[in-house]
Amino acid sequence: MNNKNKVRTIIIYKDYFTEFFVKQRQKVKDKIIWTFDLIEELHRVPETYLKHLENTDALFEIRIQLGSDIFRIFCFFDQGQLIVLANGFQKKTQKTPKKEIEKALKIKEEYFNEKK
Repeated sequence: MNNKNKVRTIIIYKDYFTEFFVKQRQKVKDKIIWTFDLIEELHRVPETYLKHLENTDALFEIRIQLGSDIFRIFCFFDQGQLIVLANGFQKKTQKTPKKEIEKALKIKEEYFNEKK
């Protein structure tokens, strides 16, 4: 990957995302990494891949689809172009589970509290 072309940077905060990532099969991991590269390099990321979650305090979801499997990785921005990964999960229903959103918001709060 060519770092010169990066518009934003994705970082992993603690083990929240990693715990989800290591459990995935290789094809899913590849698709996640491909999506991260896209988000880091595109000036305007389509909502298909990165979408603001309505009614949340600046929480975003990275959207990954592989066949009929749908995955979501919550994230938030820090200082403009830095994307911090929170938790990930496999989506089984239309609606995003409230507990996953609450978990992501807690991770976000924890992250910013530690920065102070």
